[in-house]
Amino acid sequence: MGLLAAWLLACAAPAGGAAVRVGSKKFTESVILGEIAAQLVRHAGDSPTHRKELGGTRVLWNALLSGEIDAYPEYTGTIAYELLAGRGLEAEDRMRAALEGMGIRMSRSLGFNNTYAIGMKEEAAARLGIRAISDLRAHPGLRLFLTNEFMDRKDGWPSLRERYRLPHAAVRGLDHDLAYRALEAGQIEATDLYSTDAEILQHNLRVLEDDLEHFPAYRAVLLYRADLERRAPAAARALLSVEGRIATEDMIRMNALAKVDRVPEEIVASRFLAEKLGVRSRVEAETAWRRFLRHTEEHLALVGLSLGAAIAAALPLGILAAKNAAAGQVILAVVGIIQTIPSLALLVFMIPLLGIGGPPAVVALFLYSLLPIVRNTSAGLNGIPVEVRESSEALGLPPGARLRLVELPLASSAILAGIKTSAVINVGTATLGALIGAGGYGQPILTGIRLADTRLILEGAVPAALLALLVQGLFEIAERALVSPGLRLKVQS
Repeated sequence: MGLLAAWLLACAAPAGGAAVRVGSKKFTESVILGEIAAQLVRHAGDSPTHRKELGGTRVLWNALLSGEIDAYPEYTGTIAYELLAGRGLEAEDRMRAALEGMGIRMSRSLGFNNTYAIGMKEEAAARLGIRAISDLRAHPGLRLFLTNEFMDRKDGWPSLRERYRLPHAAVRGLDHDLAYRALEAGQIEATDLYSTDAEILQHNLRVLEDDLEHFPAYRAVLLYRADLERRAPAAARALLSVEGRIATEDMIRMNALAKVDRVPEEIVASRFLAEKLGVRSRVEAETAWRRFLRHTEEHLALVGLSLGAAIAAALPLGILAAKNAAAGQVILAVVGIIQTIPSLALLVFMIPLLGIGGPPAVVALFLYSLLPIVRNTSAGLNGIPVEVRESSEALGLPPGARLRLVELPLASSAILAGIKTSAVINVGTATLGALIGAGGYGQPILTGIRLADTRLILEGAVPAALLALLVQGLFEIAERALVSPGLRLKVQS
């Protein structure tokens, strides 16, 4: 049980070798498969990086196409109905040929089929007499909450509803892991499942029969870039060595170890490889303190870089907005519109331009930080009494000197207040950067939600909240040091 208290990371047996980046989606099975792939690459003598919990299918697929990752686990049903949708490619050979034309190669099946299913609590299904998906037609008032990706997939809710002529109108999206908790609490009646989910047994769920055979097979495979065979041939061969080696029972057992018994995915993967393939990976523990330091470093980097760039850009824009009314309207309108874009959407918008990881997160946070600084700088300068401006002009000071020596110092309290607001918003919003691989305090929050581990959620949430308070306190101190008492704003609570 001591293993459950430690976060374990696999480390390279031999240093060096080709760099190979493996990705995984934000659900446990994908993380385990990604870790198996990473440890196979390491055993082959190359240097893998596992970028886990990067998001959904499109994020991983685009990262693979752009070369930001070299491989990730996928499912044949997703490839046929989502990635190659509309081409009618259900046979694996035809999928493989289509992917080859895009510079992507697909392994043979890893050995198990993880298809979609619809599940309910056993007692609720028995009470309502629901055995198959078609039985749902007689219960239009059931509360169906489906995963957000399933809601929009071509093989998901739209086609399922049409195929079964389901009458449910108020179907809503919900995170996959939260849906299990909502089922357990009786807050919803049905959700979509992955057939190898450990929670099916854990929560005593009834998997409804797909009596019209709507869902195709979702055989697990590895997708990897074709150039990997040239850059890292040993790694490519190692990835293919797991073909056909993971039985359905193996995958369910590994999911249960990670989600129910809370064994870290690295250890789950290591045990499987040792047992089934004779591959032994050396692992070393990352203590909670080291993990905290790593997340703190990542979070401070996100906040520091984005806020510094925002200050450098927003101050001139705020001055321009104050000096030129027409330009000011345009500037404030643009930064105001940016602020209205949902933060998660803004992060995703950055992916096609900057890929995944830190850069798109920094740019998104930079854009979010502009409005408070621009608006407060403009308002602070415009709020200077006319007689003060006329006095500085009467002294014969040139415009640049008036701005530097008179106007900016008088507006400093408002400007600092804007920077403080941006900094506090930035600290909280940066937790979303983990969704695109940027790390920070959002990473333990995401992992905690996935594993239903409150301790991990608090490991990210509490430091983020404390950091926001610390930032606010530091700016209060800075205001007292830099702004004379007569110029300080009276902050309204």
